[in-house]
Amino acid sequence: MSNPIRLVIFGRQGAGKGTQCAHLVARYGVAHISTGDMLRGAVEAGTEMGLMAKAVMDAGDLVSDDIINGIVRERLAEDDASTTGFVLDGYPRTIGQAEVLMDILGNRPLHAVVNLDVPLEEVTSRMKARGRADDTEEGIARRLALYEQETCPVLNWFAERDLLVTVDGFESEEVVANRLDEAVNSAILEASSTQA
Repeated sequence: MSNPIRLVIFGRQGAGKGTQCAHLVARYGVAHISTGDMLRGAVEAGTEMGLMAKAVMDAGDLVSDDIINGIVRERLAEDDASTTGFVLDGYPRTIGQAEVLMDILGNRPLHAVVNLDVPLEEVTSRMKARGRADDTEEGIARRLALYEQETCPVLNWFAERDLLVTVDGFESEEVVANRLDEAVNSAILEASSTQA
């Protein structure tokens, strides 16, 4: 592929993001890059940023934007991400991180930022149905409220740059996957026509 696909995916917990990321990886042959995997990978590989992240996590603290940005920079420089493209999951979480991401990509901009939109009531009932210990009514409400608070400004930031595509995720996995394909394909077409 002459122009590897570069995507970011957002979605509330319980929106089916993991399932749809797996679909995108299979459909487009891109690397699925999630923040958690990246952190673990960098720590295991003993990269400079990984060692810094490990020290912070071992101390029980949250990994700073600087370290996360550094790990993303290292990861996006790897062969698979630069040659086959990627779908970023769990990053960027702040406008500052979004600005750094655009800077990292430089002249190879994102094709689209997909927001997998599933109503609050639906994701709440999906999470309750999972039956995890931390999926209490209060726990779920707190996580979803935090997501709204943190993520809405980032989504708006991407919307202002005409990169945001909202996909209705309230349907069967297959229907949502088809909607996702349509959204991604039209973003790719649009990007190639503006670059032509």
